[in-house]
Amino acid sequence: MGDGILPGLVKGLATTAKSLTRHTHTAEYPDVSPALPPRSRGVIALTEENCTSCMLCARECPDWCIYIDSHKEELPPTTPGGRARQRNVLDRFAIDFSLCMYCGICIEVCPFDALHWSPEFEYAELDIRDLLHEKDRLGAWMATVPAPPALDPGSADPAEVTAAAKPPRAAGAAGAAGGTRGAGAAARPTRVRKEAAPAPASTTSPPTTDATPSTATAPSTETAPAATPRPATPAAEQTRVMPAVERTAAFPVVEQPPVTPPADEAEAEQAAGQAAAHGDSTQVLPTVSTEPTDEEGRE
Repeated sequence: MGDGILPGLVKGLATTAKSLTRHTHTAEYPDVSPALPPRSRGVIALTEENCTSCMLCARECPDWCIYIDSHKEELPPTTPGGRARQRNVLDRFAIDFSLCMYCGICIEVCPFDALHWSPEFEYAELDIRDLLHEKDRLGAWMATVPAPPALDPGSADPAEVTAAAKPPRAAGAAGAAGGTRGAGAAARPTRVRKEAAPAPASTTSPPTTDATPSTATAPSTETAPAATPRPATPAAEQTRVMPAVERTAAFPVVEQPPVTPPADEAEAEQAAGQAAAHGDSTQVLPTVSTEPTDEEGRE
C-alpha cells in the first residue's frame, strides 16, 4: 500500500510545480473587465428619435416585457394650403429585464433601427422591480453600443446611397432629353403599325337542296394540304334562315302507313304473337267498342 501512495504523491507534486511556472488563465473580475465579442447580448439600448410607436417590438416579444405608450399630435402643413398631418409621440418605452430572455426579436423586427444591443451587462439590482428600465435609462446605454462593422469593399452600394447620388428629376430630365433619349431613339428601330386589309367582297351561293350524309373518315398519317382561306361571309348571310319550302325540298318527309287497330281480342292476340315472333315488344291493346249494347238500348 505504501508503494502505491508514494508514486502518486510524487506525480502530484510534479504537476503543482509545473503550474507554478506557467501564466494564470483566471479572469480577475471585477478588477479586470472581460474582453467581450462585439455582438454580445448584454442590454438593449434605445434611440428615442427613431422610434415611431409602431408597436412591432411589443407585439413580437414572446415574453411581453416591452411597454409602450404614445399620443398623436398634429403637424402644421409644410406648404400654404396644404393638409395638416399627425405623428405619434413616444411617451413611455420600458423593458422589464427580469422577464426578458434576450432573444433579440425586438431588435430584428424594428424597421427604424431604434433598438440595439449593448455589450454592457453590469446592471444587477438588489430589488427585482428595479430591473424595469424606462426610456431614459435605455437611451443612456446607446453610448456603449459599438459601431457597426465596415462594409465589404467589393459589395454594392446601399440603396440609400444610390438614391442620394441620383440627380434631381427636373434637372435630369432636361439633360437627358438631348443626350440619352436622342441616342436611344437613333439606336432603336421605329415601330410601324400594320393596318388590317379590308375583307374581299363575297358572293352568296344558293343553298343546296340535296342532303348528303356525313361519313366518318379514318385517321391517316399523311400530311393534309393547306386549307384555302375562304372569303369573309357577311353577318347577314351567316344568320340566314332557310325557308320552309327549301327545307321541305332538302329534307323530304317520309309518310308512315296508318296503323289499323285490331277488330277483336282474337285478332289482337294474333297480332301480338306475330310481333313477339319478329322481336317487336310493342303491345297491341284490344279495342273497346263505344256502341250501346242491347241491354243499354232497352233501358
